[in-house]
Amino acid sequence: MSASSASYAQKETLAFEGGVIVFVGEEASLPRDYAQAPRRSVEGRVVTPGLIDCHTHLVYAGSRAREFEMRLTGASYEEIMRAGGGIFSTVEATRAAGEDELLESALSRLDRLMAGGVTTVEVKSGYGLDIETELRMLRVARALEVHRKVTVRTTFLGAHAFPKDMTADDYLTHICLPALDQAANEGLVDAVDGFCETVGFSRKQIGRVFDRAKALDLPVKLHAEQMSDQKGAMLAANHRALSADHLEYLCADGVAAMAEAGTVAVLLPGAFYALGETQLPPIQTLRDAAVPMALATDCNPGSSPTTSLLLIMNMGAVLFGLTPQECLKGVTVNAARALGLRDRGTFEVGMRADIAIWDVTDPAELTYRMGDAPLKQRVFRGELC
Repeated sequence: MSASSASYAQKETLAFEGGVIVFVGEEASLPRDYAQAPRRSVEGRVVTPGLIDCHTHLVYAGSRAREFEMRLTGASYEEIMRAGGGIFSTVEATRAAGEDELLESALSRLDRLMAGGVTTVEVKSGYGLDIETELRMLRVARALEVHRKVTVRTTFLGAHAFPKDMTADDYLTHICLPALDQAANEGLVDAVDGFCETVGFSRKQIGRVFDRAKALDLPVKLHAEQMSDQKGAMLAANHRALSADHLEYLCADGVAAMAEAGTVAVLLPGAFYALGETQLPPIQTLRDAAVPMALATDCNPGSSPTTSLLLIMNMGAVLFGLTPQECLKGVTVNAARALGLRDRGTFEVGMRADIAIWDVTDPAELTYRMGDAPLKQRVFRGELC
């Protein structure tokens, strides 16, 4: 496969076998073993690793368009909640939906992600807040890759919020942690997440969740520093978290802790944009500390209702000041690291042959275009699809 790669300045030839890349380099150096292999020229098009969306809430029911309209007219969060909006409206709709309904809507969103070059996607629970619905969401997430040629990594986000009639600690004791145990026992979960905020869970409470995850031998990640500096990123780093996500209010000590721990910074400009935020993540401080920065859609009904990772790349550049190269790394190699995956995201021998072929000739166009860079072909595990 001859390709002008976003990872290389010159023309490259990629060879893959059994879904794995076995050669990257100039065509003249192609081993004789592959000389007679079937070939496909991409005719000068840009080729990248398959894109990776490392933070989504893809499985849910209902819509919050009315809430969006209210917010545009100046309604406060409290007013929206009193009118039946907010996360609890999604919880109510998701609890009422069966697996078939949740699967159908999630597949529709997934199809749009895949049309934008995505080959790996993370999917969280967190809109059940009861054991039955949290497990149902994870079962649906697992089922997605049965129906589509895509890799799905599931994340238990039981510590997303807590019911109005319970305290946070009681919810953790009686619902969240038992649900996590059951999800792990059923093989439904690849990682564990939580929401550390003044309107979510405290560091001590998240520590309980992380301790249970450790006992279950599951990696952790954290929604941290989105609305205030709760030192969540430091907590995540202390637990060697895969990632800390959002990070608008991340402090210098948090950056240093993440750098030492190897924790990826997952930036979510879609939520920043949709909520009209003004506090920017400390991009330059993260750069200076060599903290890997990933980008993700944060696809969810309340604060980032998008299924375009390409649009997120553009937002990462325009809103956060990332370079096109940083944006591309943010949805490939760094996004893979945020999921604990070391077998994809780059063009190297031994990596998975998950590839996106774009109908453009300059890799910067993937970030420059506002979500509409045309995908010519997806390759998943070495198969055109």
